[in-house]
Amino acid sequence: MQQKNVHWFPGHMVKAMREIEDRIKVIDVVVEVVDARAPLSSKNPFLEKITNGKKRLIVFTKKDLCDLEETNKFIKDYENKGYNVIPVDLVNNKNIDKIIIKTKEILKPLDDKRKEKGLKKRSHRALIIGIPNVGKSTLINRLVGKKAAKTGNMPGITKNLNWIRINNDLELLDSPGILWPKLDNEEIALNLCAMSAIKEEILNLSDISIHILKKLDTYYKDKLIERYKINKVNYNDIVLTLDEIGKNRGCITKGNQIDYDKVYSIILKDIKEEKIKGITFDRFNN
Repeated sequence: MQQKNVHWFPGHMVKAMREIEDRIKVIDVVVEVVDARAPLSSKNPFLEKITNGKKRLIVFTKKDLCDLEETNKFIKDYENKGYNVIPVDLVNNKNIDKIIIKTKEILKPLDDKRKEKGLKKRSHRALIIGIPNVGKSTLINRLVGKKAAKTGNMPGITKNLNWIRINNDLELLDSPGILWPKLDNEEIALNLCAMSAIKEEILNLSDISIHILKKLDTYYKDKLIERYKINKVNYNDIVLTLDEIGKNRGCITKGNQIDYDKVYSIILKDIKEEKIKGITFDRFNN
């Protein structure tokens, strides 16, 4: 596959970056949301720069969908680098309360300093950041306890920065999903497309689907067999693999030909609709 540089940096992302830079001075803590299935690919290095110096908490969403053994290697690495990390299951509401507890713990020195100066305690301000479709809005809704932010299983739902009050002690500044201006790492770009963080139209559906198949073949052979009824991916002639999946999943045209677009769509939807669980596409290298 030819190396590609991916450019998908819509106007609302550019605007959001500028607004974050303008408002960062009033923020007490940054809550960065990362997809547990892609702990490296879904962490935006650009956001690290514009929020530099702020206390930080990393929330790994979609814990229920990841390969926890592999993802835990990244969690441990981030913790060793000084980050506070909390993995959460947004579907079953697990570990959500730990975010509030950890935020209070992180910001206690700020409260103590105000108390020493004889100042009244004020509500804390947290900035929620992350790339598209990692579950920021769902996380906010879980924290608030009601629907305060729009959600959807596609990138670009949130367009503007919005303040949302969690309780008397904490306000959240919700932000749109932001990528970096040039994705020059094809592996990361394909991982993000597979996780619906980048619009499918940006890369070829065939490239993304084949990338998913190869990941399953390399790391999760059992899921490849279970979902697609094939034992391996034919790297010498990928069409033979697509033919086999097409026959097994009924992707046949009236002329008794394989509908490859339907095969690609099925593979992408299996990830998007969370039909395949227990997967982490990034691999930790010391």
